[in-house]
Amino acid sequence: MSEIVAIIPARYASTRFPGKPLADLWGKPLIQHVWERARCAESVGRVLIATDDERIAGAARGFGAEVVMTRADHPSGTDRIAEAAAGLEAEIVVNLQGDEPLIEPAAIEAAVRPLQEDPALPMSTLCCPIETLEELANPNVVKVVCDRRGYALYFSRLPIPFVRDKGAGVERFRHIGLYAYRRDFLLAFAQLPPTPLEQAEKLEQLRALEHGHRIRVVPVDHLSPGVDTPEELERLRAAGAG
Repeated sequence: MSEIVAIIPARYASTRFPGKPLADLWGKPLIQHVWERARCAESVGRVLIATDDERIAGAARGFGAEVVMTRADHPSGTDRIAEAAAGLEAEIVVNLQGDEPLIEPAAIEAAVRPLQEDPALPMSTLCCPIETLEELANPNVVKVVCDRRGYALYFSRLPIPFVRDKGAGVERFRHIGLYAYRRDFLLAFAQLPPTPLEQAEKLEQLRALEHGHRIRVVPVDHLSPGVDTPEELERLRAAGAG
């Protein structure tokens, strides 16, 4: 039960970018870049793609990925990976976003390490410094505040913490949506009903905090560029192969 498995949830339907996992980036489907980088993380024993769409499954098998077919009615990627993880023999499950083609293997290792070091820790995630006022004000950039030991106190779309006095020297951090879970906790977490703060902020990780579970937040130096829209994909294409 010591194996670490990374699961990439993928769906074809998307309001802003239908078919995004299969969009071409530098001659490969977007999701293939994520899969290849995840396989470079030394601690990860298996990398799976969890999807309900045969087009994604066929493409993934074509480049050699292991695929798990899941139900089509999952409300979130977490629910999708929980279904996939239910049939696995693994201690730790990593939830990787399928639209992060430049994710650093070192970032995956950073998320996994706290669970390796603390058998009682249920989950972990990442953060990086906020560098601009635009990021701070953007509700699509999720912010996180932590205690002195690095455990999450709160996640919000608002610019937290509020700094009343200028020059207070408080550094602000943005949340990076890469998670590592103890497998048993992931399965239990997916069964918990949505909580009030989660529903207010539309942030699933608040469900864990509202139920009293610890989330270790590991700082990394920078955020790898993701792809939410066709315009962001074009910018990556123009920047050249990573």
